[in-house]
Amino acid sequence: MLTRVLSASARHAVLGLVGAALLYGPVQAQESDSGQSAPTVNIPPAMRYGPASVADLAEGLLGAVVNISTSQKISSGQPDMQMPELPEGSPFQDFFDEFFNDQQNGGNGPGRRMQSLGSGFIIDAEDGIIVTNNHVIADADEIEVNFSDGSKLKAELVGRDTKTDLAVLRVDPARKKLTDVEFGDSDRIRIGDWVMAIGNPFGLGGTVTVGIVSARDRDINSGPYDDYIQTDAAINRGNSGGPLFDMEGKVIGINTAIISPSGGSIGIGFAIPSDLALNVIQQLREFGETRRGWLGVRIQPVTDEIAESLGMESAKGALIAGIIKGGPVDNGQVQAGDVIVKFDGRDIREMRDLPRIVADTTVGKEVEVVVVRKGKQETIKVKVGRLEDNEEVAAAPPDGDEPAEGSDDAPVASASILGMKIAELDDAMRQQFGIGPDVSGVVVTDVDPESAAAEKGIAPGDVITEIAQESVSTPKQVMDRIASLKSQGRRNALLMLSSKTGELRFETVRMQ
Repeated sequence: MLTRVLSASARHAVLGLVGAALLYGPVQAQESDSGQSAPTVNIPPAMRYGPASVADLAEGLLGAVVNISTSQKISSGQPDMQMPELPEGSPFQDFFDEFFNDQQNGGNGPGRRMQSLGSGFIIDAEDGIIVTNNHVIADADEIEVNFSDGSKLKAELVGRDTKTDLAVLRVDPARKKLTDVEFGDSDRIRIGDWVMAIGNPFGLGGTVTVGIVSARDRDINSGPYDDYIQTDAAINRGNSGGPLFDMEGKVIGINTAIISPSGGSIGIGFAIPSDLALNVIQQLREFGETRRGWLGVRIQPVTDEIAESLGMESAKGALIAGIIKGGPVDNGQVQAGDVIVKFDGRDIREMRDLPRIVADTTVGKEVEVVVVRKGKQETIKVKVGRLEDNEEVAAAPPDGDEPAEGSDDAPVASASILGMKIAELDDAMRQQFGIGPDVSGVVVTDVDPESAAAEKGIAPGDVITEIAQESVSTPKQVMDRIASLKSQGRRNALLMLSSKTGELRFETVRMQ
């Protein structure tokens, strides 16, 4: 019986976000029969009367919600076990004969079968299409759909997506008349709206629970596209893959995870929003796989320090830390150090918004991207590529071959600045620190452990490739850039650093 219970690390991440408050109206004095004043509480009407009955709504939806059972073959795997001696005519003779014959065949015989239970719902009665969670049917050899009237049908897997934990199944609609439900607009729901969950908790069968939307846009560290609806409607083991309905009877979420020390509901459940799920489901139905958009960039959050160093009014967007070689934007359109604040007309409020919005964009589409580049806002056009399954989302190692601008300045062999000792990156330094031939810039040879640079994790062997989005190739250029930033009243210097193998990252270092 399945519902995904979050790991300890994910629970800690979410519990840090989750709070509760009970809000009461002002206390008023009211005269009692004895003539003494007694305190009363003004309770809002919604709290006084509670929600209206959802009986009619539930009755019309129960038929479209199904229970899903799966079975998986498990080999016994004990070939060295010996057949016990049994009395002649023992009723256990047949059982042991079958069991040990399987062992002698290498565990490839009938074996045992593990069963699990989850939930799902029908979205297309004519084609027999059912939606559930991927983890409900993962590794299953057989999938069986159980309907509310007690009938059962075998199901085939149409497609699955591990990144959003969605799966699409198909049953033969000619064998049974089906009832389906519609998707609603999850973007329209508000915190506090009533919702209803229907599923198969603990294998009990169709169960209805009611609650409210507790929060939106939850990141529970379960995948690259986390954007969950949080609800206090009771969700338990076996509810996974079941629908979360609004009060119009439309599916606005797919129940997928809970936080629970005991495995039972404590009022913190999470559902995949319908607006995120719809595109994935459509692609699984059409192609049997997902076809996500991809930029081919490596990104970092925009902190307050980074925003200040770039002259931005507030910390928002996604900072481009590197460009993946051979990716869709490995042509100079997007540059390391750019901050993407809008993509295809949609605001990028924080780093995690970008992979989700890009992934939802049609492959091959040319879109407008608004970036902050060297303190100025620019609009550029990029063509979206396709994310293959073996590619990391916005986290693949970038190309370390960054161009460095030439200079006629008098050379400086080494210098000490911001708690770091720096030197020219010549052949001797490359050999000493094991730095690759494609890395260019100024090498850090030593770091004061009490310095601001040490606080940021800068270490000997790191290479400074840019300061404040301008390339540096000599120690003198580093010193001149720092002096220029100080003269502008800047408090922090934004450094682009390369590892020995060419992987890039940004750090902001306080200038003292």
